[in-house]
Amino acid sequence: MTITERTSVIRQAALDAGFDAVGVAEAVPLYDAFTHYEDWIARSYHGSLGYMERNAEKRRDVTEILPGARSVIVVALNYYTPFEHRGEGGKVARYAWGDDYHDVIPERLDRIVAAIKAIDPTAECKRYTDTGPILEKQWAVRAGLGWQGKHSNILRRDIGSWFFLGVIITTMPLEPSKPMEDHCGTCTACIDGCPTKAIVEPYVVDARSCISYWTIEAKAHEEFPSNVVEHLDGWIFGCDVCQDVCPWNRFQRPTQERRFLPRGGVTVLDTGEMLSLSPDAFASRFKGSPIKRPKLAGLQRNAKAVEQRRNE
Repeated sequence: MTITERTSVIRQAALDAGFDAVGVAEAVPLYDAFTHYEDWIARSYHGSLGYMERNAEKRRDVTEILPGARSVIVVALNYYTPFEHRGEGGKVARYAWGDDYHDVIPERLDRIVAAIKAIDPTAECKRYTDTGPILEKQWAVRAGLGWQGKHSNILRRDIGSWFFLGVIITTMPLEPSKPMEDHCGTCTACIDGCPTKAIVEPYVVDARSCISYWTIEAKAHEEFPSNVVEHLDGWIFGCDVCQDVCPWNRFQRPTQERRFLPRGGVTVLDTGEMLSLSPDAFASRFKGSPIKRPKLAGLQRNAKAVEQRRNE
């Protein structure tokens, strides 16, 4: 089997596994992209996410993760569902309306790994779903899966930016995809639309001003800065403004994955209910949901901030 034939088989395996797009990159170091990453870290734009400072060599060179790696496969899984925020309460980012993507994507990646093993049983693979020291967005760009928008998310002309990424590093040589042209042009909708001006320059987000960072990643004991509270606009978990205003997201189509549909049709959380949840009720209510990420204390901190702002 030629490298072209082998690549075609693996691409088809990704589509058969339910992914909406797939790209392949050669497993060579991310020299330029990693320099930008180092600069982002040096400017403390990662906030309190100290883990992002670690494993620098693995982020730069995937052969530090899998010795002998020859290819990086990057896949996209659309999560867009045609619903809106309905009702009073705290708004939830679209990606968290359904089941946690960490529980949905790995089994699909495993099917691609199985296809690789069927071709070459000696091939080694490591797969990731936002769970390792991988610069997923940079690999997506190199693999031609899409281009990086000025809001830093990866964009495609067919499904906009409403998709998750999955990555497989493998020792199997595959034919690299052609990088995609940047179609953002002179548009600055995301930069202009960001309520806290967290997009400090094209392609650069300062997490310390980002609503998603504060409502998802920041620890419960960390107090929201005034700039975030003033522009919270009801967001209790995440923020979709930069994606909502992006012109390319006019072309999105609904996902085929029913597990990403809003659980019980809920896209807004009752802040009073969240503040009264017990640990057991929280664990039961959000089992298998991304909303469990900030833990009960973090979610209740968010709910208090939403209520405080609305009562001012």
